[in-house]
Amino acid sequence: MKFQRVILGFLLAGTTGGASLCQTGGQPVSPAEASQDKTTSQDKATSQDKATSQDKANVPAATRDQQTSESSAQVTKTPSRADAYYNFTMGHIFEQQYESTSKPEYATQAIEAYKKAYALDPKSPVIGERLAEMYWKAQRTHEAVTEAQALLKRDPSDIQSRRLLGRIYLRSLGDFSVGNGQSEIVDRAIEQYAEIYRLDPGDAESALWLARLYRLKNDHAKAEAVLRGMLKEDPENEPAIEQLTQLLLDEGKAPEAIALLEEVTRRSPSPAMLDLLGDAYTQSHDLPKAEIAYRKATELDPSELSHQRGLAQTLMAEEKYSDALAVYQKLTDLMPDKADNYLRMAQIYRELHDLGKAEDNLLKARQYAPGSLDVMYNEAMLYQAQGRNEDAIRVLSDAVTGIKGQPQGSPSRARSLGILYQQLGQLYRDTQNYQAAIYTYQELGRLGEEEDRRARLLMMDIYRAAKDLPKALQTGKEAVAKYPSDVSLRSSEALLLGESGQTDDGVKMLRTQLSGKPGDRDVYLNIAQVYERGRRYKEAEEAAKAAEVLPGQPRDNEMVWFLLGAIYERQKFFDRAEEQFKKVLAVNPRNAPVLNYYGYMLGDLGIRLDEAEALVRRALKEEPLSGAYLDSLGWIYLKENKLGESETALRKALEHESHDATIHSHLGDLYAKTGRPEMAASEWEKSLAEWKHSLPADVETDKIAELEKKLSQMKHRVAQKSSAQETKPQ
Repeated sequence: MKFQRVILGFLLAGTTGGASLCQTGGQPVSPAEASQDKTTSQDKATSQDKATSQDKANVPAATRDQQTSESSAQVTKTPSRADAYYNFTMGHIFEQQYESTSKPEYATQAIEAYKKAYALDPKSPVIGERLAEMYWKAQRTHEAVTEAQALLKRDPSDIQSRRLLGRIYLRSLGDFSVGNGQSEIVDRAIEQYAEIYRLDPGDAESALWLARLYRLKNDHAKAEAVLRGMLKEDPENEPAIEQLTQLLLDEGKAPEAIALLEEVTRRSPSPAMLDLLGDAYTQSHDLPKAEIAYRKATELDPSELSHQRGLAQTLMAEEKYSDALAVYQKLTDLMPDKADNYLRMAQIYRELHDLGKAEDNLLKARQYAPGSLDVMYNEAMLYQAQGRNEDAIRVLSDAVTGIKGQPQGSPSRARSLGILYQQLGQLYRDTQNYQAAIYTYQELGRLGEEEDRRARLLMMDIYRAAKDLPKALQTGKEAVAKYPSDVSLRSSEALLLGESGQTDDGVKMLRTQLSGKPGDRDVYLNIAQVYERGRRYKEAEEAAKAAEVLPGQPRDNEMVWFLLGAIYERQKFFDRAEEQFKKVLAVNPRNAPVLNYYGYMLGDLGIRLDEAEALVRRALKEEPLSGAYLDSLGWIYLKENKLGESETALRKALEHESHDATIHSHLGDLYAKTGRPEMAASEWEKSLAEWKHSLPADVETDKIAELEKKLSQMKHRVAQKSSAQETKPQ
């Protein structure tokens, strides 16, 4: 599960319920019991008075005074508690009457009753919340603030008034959008709760509100100080531990957060704290430990579904799909109308390429959450996986239209549009509708600065995919000029310089990003790619190896080993390339690009063709619609003399990558081998035309020369055959 963050919805959650909720200790008390307590207390007082009168003569004066004092205290205590409950109940009744009739006299009666209850039990958070809520409902907030401030002028240490004023400010936050108005109210609330915390450090409820408000203001140091102070007094305070844990994670102090929770769960392994520990491990990307924590929480409290949701999400992230499905199936049995569970199951089935079951679960999710953006997004992803790109584009376009119809200014509106535009642009890219992709990303860039950065990055990629390198470079130059400190934009521009043959300039840009920190792995990888594109393989290898030796987990080096394998393969060091590819597959057997590259290399060499075919099939299991992978399979089939299968695979590949020079060349070879010379020549000519539009770094002169030779020979044979037929006697 995810941490509950401090948001306005959480800050402003109203407390509802009957009088039994307002007690600060003991068992719930009903209104009837409260009245009975009053009667019983009065009867006790009468009996005690009679007993005192009868025994007065036999008791010394000092003793009589003490007994009288103790008896008075007892008589006073019980009616105060009962009176608080009684007045709270009456306030609740008047509040309900006000809601049903809108008559102001009921609002006044409700406020007066709540005020009496609050005076009798000033530490009750429930009574304080209801009183503040009632003032707000009756539109008398200003009156309440004025009254409380007047009391505080007379007595600044009046905690009761400060608590009420603080709660009124919290409730008033809902009247402001994020901005100056809200910030001013937050400051006023902080002022009250800070003073309450100073006057009464034991008031844990107010201390928690103070920490939440500091976090809302991004004053993390003060929030942390309050929370650590609370834990010093009460190390087992779970709400304080939860807030401090999230605060530490927000500050990038994951090791501290985990250490705190590990110590707490070692002392007292409660389900709630184990769940928090699972959250912390998840945010630190330590999924195996997160799984263990969630499992322990689930074992201790199987009825708390949030533990099971956390476990299911972790199993899904670990790609333990069968286990994740089992947990989600339990959740759907317990909550058959919860759309999110069906949605997650649909995602898992999509990953398992069981698209029929994915669609079934998606239909159930749509049934329980019609119009859900998440459901529509996943519907588009399913269509994409099925090769129904036009349907996917239609669904996302409809979603964009729906979101655009919402009021402007909402953060969720911009966030939702950002997600939709990015995926819609990717679909246009996949269908080679590059102009539509550029327009979509331009729309993305208009949503805000963060979206503009991302849009420029994506447009650079679109122009590169369209083989318009000058436009890609110009877009990169403009992006870096506007956002000179953006590392991603600078890296992408450097890679484009490498594509255009400006290797040294690209490497120079990247080397300025080296910092001696773990993030250097990505920088060295980018440097290696720039050198590789410039065919400076020795320097590319050195950069990749510099990335490889940096500390980290084995899986962190997947891309390093893949790149080293490609560098060695380009130099025809096939044994060394194979060694690197095997390293990748040892830590990630489902790495589709490596499976394809490795299989294609073996197939191109004409060796171990059964193994080559199996590797590419595994790649296609991960990405069934990849044109590149279908081409690899078709090429291997051709080497195996499986000519029918080869033609089918190569034709499918062209459906997805119609402008790929290599696929056209392979299909031409297939036609030549099956005795269709004219068709072979046509495909080879298309291949040569595509090579002319290739990026400089992609051009392979030896393959172009071989292709030109084959085409020339084929044309010569076709001409000879045609000439022979023309001169043949009739």
